[in-house]
Amino acid sequence: MTALLLCLAMLLDAALGEPGWLWRRLPHPAVLMGRAIGWCDTRLNGGNLRRVKGVLTVAALVTGAWLLGTVLARLGPVIEVLVVAILLAQRSLVDHLRAVADGLRLSLPAGRRAVAMIVSRDTADLPAASVARSAIESASENLSDGVIAPAFWFLLGGLPGILIYKVVNTADSMIGYRTPRHLEFGWAAARLDDLLNLVPARLTALLIALTAGVTRDWRDIARDAGQHRSPNAGWPEAAMSRALGVALAGPRPYDGRMQNFAWVHPAGRRSLNAADVDASIVRLWQAWCVMLGACFLLFLITF
Repeated sequence: MTALLLCLAMLLDAALGEPGWLWRRLPHPAVLMGRAIGWCDTRLNGGNLRRVKGVLTVAALVTGAWLLGTVLARLGPVIEVLVVAILLAQRSLVDHLRAVADGLRLSLPAGRRAVAMIVSRDTADLPAASVARSAIESASENLSDGVIAPAFWFLLGGLPGILIYKVVNTADSMIGYRTPRHLEFGWAAARLDDLLNLVPARLTALLIALTAGVTRDWRDIARDAGQHRSPNAGWPEAAMSRALGVALAGPRPYDGRMQNFAWVHPAGRRSLNAADVDASIVRLWQAWCVMLGACFLLFLITF
């Protein structure tokens, strides 16, 4: 039954995306999670024993997500489908990518403004190829974080599973940085997020590779993934780079400084443009379709 509910939620998310009229009136669940994490960061991230406080914060967030998920699951399958659809991000991811592609076709500044909505790096001076590359990298990572991983944890743990994943992933995005402020306090969030994404990131890479017909390059994908600064994000990026025949990652600016990150698929084409962003959207939908089909097949097998 869980697999069928996931299929329905995936279809609902793909059809409607993020209804702006609703979230202008009510806070999005991710916003509520962010407020809770921000409150903990403000109140607890100071003094001694910061790592211990961070561990207790993550434990409290996970417990709260589990309790909320358990209560919501008792309200019936309709509520489950709605909650899961809200927590998936396929349509919104595609919409953001399309905005980058359309912006690049209009002008470079428009492309920069659009990509600034989905990446954390400095975008003010990015050339067109870097704008497109940034968008494709975001597409790869967010297919895993925003679609495949939530779906995976819903299949395994129902609503408690997907809510635990989302709150940990949100915590990692807010406090899981190796900065003086968050190195200790955000340690637990970052490590648990790495663990929860271990399988989904590789599953995402496999879905991209399968639909693009590049599974023969799996050893190269694994090698490139190992060069990434993240233990998980490199997998979907490496698969997407092979699927499109382009080079991803590489040097990029953060906080006014150029960071010398390794290239993913360094032999790939580096002169990216709006058409490459369009091609990445096609890959996203292809991977999504395979995931949907696999969930429906799982439902038929277990029905």
